[in-house]
Amino acid sequence: MPTTATVLRQQERRVLQAVGCGLRDDEIAAGLAIPEDAVAGHLARILAELGLRDRAAAIVHAFDCGLVVPGSGPRTRDAGRAAATATVRPAVRLRGPGPVPVPVPTVRVSLLGPLQVRQDGRPLNLGHLRQQAVLAALALGAGRTVSRQELLDGIWGMEPPHTNVVPVYVYRLRKALRAGDGPASLIEHDRCGYRLAPGTFDVDVAHMERLLAEIARADRAGEATEVVRLCTRALDLFRGEPLAGLPGPLAEAERLRLTERRIALIQRKSQWQLRLGRHFEAIAELFALAAAQPLNETVAMMLMRALCRGGRRTEALAVFDRTRRRLAEDLGVPPGHMLRGTYEEILRGDRPPAAGSPAAGRW
Repeated sequence: MPTTATVLRQQERRVLQAVGCGLRDDEIAAGLAIPEDAVAGHLARILAELGLRDRAAAIVHAFDCGLVVPGSGPRTRDAGRAAATATVRPAVRLRGPGPVPVPVPTVRVSLLGPLQVRQDGRPLNLGHLRQQAVLAALALGAGRTVSRQELLDGIWGMEPPHTNVVPVYVYRLRKALRAGDGPASLIEHDRCGYRLAPGTFDVDVAHMERLLAEIARADRAGEATEVVRLCTRALDLFRGEPLAGLPGPLAEAERLRLTERRIALIQRKSQWQLRLGRHFEAIAELFALAAAQPLNETVAMMLMRALCRGGRRTEALAVFDRTRRRLAEDLGVPPGHMLRGTYEEILRGDRPPAAGSPAAGRW
């Protein structure tokens, strides 16, 4: 598509800027001191030169090319007087030299549960689910540029929309995410696609990934108490099923990945709790996880060991029986070697090794 800077004359750029702010033809005509039919002529040439379908597409293009950015809204209360300056204030500004933008407030994005976005502590309404899924995809991109095709594939999958709705959704999200009365756009655009403006978003998934790196370091160093503490912090970020309710292949894949992350965190935390002799703390979380993951043999095995260490041998054997029945009914398979081995050790009355002993890691 031709670029705005190389194709449009200065007057047409001003018209496109005003159109992008949501001004009517009569308001633009009054502001630029030209006939109203001249405004219509300018707009017709703009659409033809830039290959745009209609006025709505021109509004989206004005934002995408950076000619205007969300501020206090697409229209000022005194739109006619604002248009009279030939550039609209305070909702927009031209790129290039000008006033230094006010600091952009941090937007907190929570994906480890139903999507939740807060700006300065205030929850934002991001529209319908597919529009929310666009923001979620950009947040999961961790600062990289996400192409329109990636968004289409990740949100619509094999049933893409009949029209190019991605720029429209981004336009609406920019309005919802406007930085107070400042001119800064929190969603950037270039020829490769879209990305969240660096340093303006705090995403809980990114926070969790940083904690995972710290957990791995503490685990290698054998710092049991620190591992448990960091695992607890990471688990506290989860508010339910990740990306709950969001449509598309990307959200589904991320739900599975992030759920596996949570299971692994509980397992690692429980392993170190058992080594520290904190059996009762481990039992509570493992019981909840076993109920949610009844076919997970590793979780069942860990729960059995925690119960046995806590002197609850009968309950440990009952966990094996429940798991064995579910495996047979749902999958038609017997328990695996590790789970059977744990059951036989408990059945024989073998005593778990003491916490901190060389054999404690096996238990």
